[in-house]
Amino acid sequence: MKKALLTFAVMALAIFSAQAQMGRGGFGQMPQIDVTFNPYVEAPAGYDAERPGIDRGTLETVEYKSESVGTVRKATVYLPPKFDANKKYPVLYLLHGIGGDEREWLQGVPNIIMDNLYADGKAAEMIIVMPNGRAQVNDRAEGNVYATAPAFAAFEQDLLGSLIPFIEGKYNVYTDKMHRAIAGLSMGGGQSLNFGLGHMDVFAYVGGFSSAPNTNTPEVLIPDVAKTKAENKLLWMVCGSKDGLMYNSSRLKAFCDEHGIPCTLINFPDGEHNFVVWKYGLFNFAQLIFK
Repeated sequence: MKKALLTFAVMALAIFSAQAQMGRGGFGQMPQIDVTFNPYVEAPAGYDAERPGIDRGTLETVEYKSESVGTVRKATVYLPPKFDANKKYPVLYLLHGIGGDEREWLQGVPNIIMDNLYADGKAAEMIIVMPNGRAQVNDRAEGNVYATAPAFAAFEQDLLGSLIPFIEGKYNVYTDKMHRAIAGLSMGGGQSLNFGLGHMDVFAYVGGFSSAPNTNTPEVLIPDVAKTKAENKLLWMVCGSKDGLMYNSSRLKAFCDEHGIPCTLINFPDGEHNFVVWKYGLFNFAQLIFK
């Protein structure tokens, strides 16, 4: 654990230095890797716009005791339309970026995207949990957020040891890996790849949207190629073509291609590091899981 936190501290310094060089919102330009991308298919017009006359899901805030952090922490939860407490649901854990918290994903209107998908019959019913991936006593996104990078590594323990058990106690959800997915944007994308591939007994579906430099190297993410082929059901990524962080995703895609591991990487045309890309990621990823 100490080694992991030290690694994240180094990452934080590197990201912060790049941010300072590029200006607000920039992460710096990283080296590029030649890789074969999967075909980009444009999302339909209005996929992220509120549609009248359809059933709507609900958003609620929950609080849970974190054993690893030692505090009560918050998460935002999306419940699908016509939620039935007597029905079992799969769960998608959806993670935010380094400057966000448990409400950052609301900028990407996940409730509207999911409501529209359900209205069109394109997604399996699921509960979406949007936690705070900064596992420290003061988990607010304030001050120098890049200095909080070690807390994003520490979230692994909070997620597995406290949040997942809490969700499985509060809601009627499946508790096996085939009904559990993890995905995230930027820093949360790196967390999702690290935690999802690192715990394939917990998550069968893994997604990374514009994953940040906290992403482990492919050799660390996938130390056992045969095991990954057998146990991972979906490894899906997207990154904007103008995003300097494409390196993190393309490096993993190249490794997977070399070793015959099924892996998707979409190169979003003219995409930058923003919710235009991340909403597209959720729209596509949600249609592929739990089916």
